[in-house]
Amino acid sequence: MGASPEGRATADADPTLRLGLVDDLEAFLALREEWDALFERAALPHQVFQSHVVLRHWAAHYLDAQTRLSIVTLRRDGRLVMVWPLVRQRRFGMVTLRFMGIPIAQFGDVLVEGAGDEALLLEMGWRAVRALRADIFEARKLRADSVLARSGLLAGAAATEQIEAPFACLARRVGQDGPSQAYPARERSNHRRRLRRLAERGPLTFDLVAPGAEAAQLAGEAVTMKQAALRQHGIIAPAISDPRFQCFFRDAAGDAAGGSPLRIALIRCAGQPIGIDLSLDCKGTSFGHVIASHPDHGRGGVGSILIQHSFAGAKARGNTVFDLLGPADPYKLEHADGTTRVADLALPLSLKGRIACGLGLQRLRPALKTAVKRLPAPLTRPLSAWRSAQD
Repeated sequence: MGASPEGRATADADPTLRLGLVDDLEAFLALREEWDALFERAALPHQVFQSHVVLRHWAAHYLDAQTRLSIVTLRRDGRLVMVWPLVRQRRFGMVTLRFMGIPIAQFGDVLVEGAGDEALLLEMGWRAVRALRADIFEARKLRADSVLARSGLLAGAAATEQIEAPFACLARRVGQDGPSQAYPARERSNHRRRLRRLAERGPLTFDLVAPGAEAAQLAGEAVTMKQAALRQHGIIAPAISDPRFQCFFRDAAGDAAGGSPLRIALIRCAGQPIGIDLSLDCKGTSFGHVIASHPDHGRGGVGSILIQHSFAGAKARGNTVFDLLGPADPYKLEHADGTTRVADLALPLSLKGRIACGLGLQRLRPALKTAVKRLPAPLTRPLSAWRSAQD
């Protein structure tokens, strides 16, 4: 099913509203113009991860035989007014519906444009989702201020993991030549000292790079830096180790003609990249996805300098907020003016799903992640290297 973007239609009390299901790649790609128009009219900044451009780059690398599109659409008088960007997966003998974009997407949500009737539209979409005969609806990385969370449709869902996503107000954090007065005097002094010591290794340059061939190369280097730094610290991060992660960012960064939201902040020392930030801009907010510094400069404070450069670049591009994404690591909180609650939710849709949730199977992944993080570095370092070799 899905040769047409209309997919399967479902009648409702309002004859101007028409539900549809898109379950193949060609039909999803055919929605680009309408999806972009809906996004422009109705999307919130954090829904950059539900933009068509991000999801089509994701689909090019992450769709596989075990992952099938199940995008629920709703039209009013023929115009696209709602999209539930979902995929269908069979895991552990159960069918699970999840947001498109995982693990690239740091927030999941539903795009909806209403005329004061958003609740009705969302309810119609939710009924269509439940009719897809899945066992579990898994809403990973759902912000407390997201459209779906505020709708109340997932009442009763079990929270399998909860984190905080820190954010910075750029007007408060960006000074003329680095950290603003919002930072303690000691931190401002440390910033200047780090710059002086770094400059002793060679001339420093600070650049901002828009999508294109150079950006694609730098995005690949950023992920390589990140992978090396994680291995150095014995941190296991399967999503980042996966070759598809690097391919996604390389392609998104190179998409100059396709409306890519990816922007790069770059620090070079003696002509060589030592710090690269990959952020996505959307409607006044920049989302810092990959903040990577060269492992050889790990003790030089490059990471902190890069954050300040990223903040300044984001502000120069017209953003007012920089979202550091979850989890709320201590280094992020040093730059934060607040946090947003983010949860992974699981809601059973069948008897099999209720049994699985009752047994706590959906909590297994975060429990394993926590257990691995608590292992001593001498154990996690070889595990991280082994995982990278397998990928």
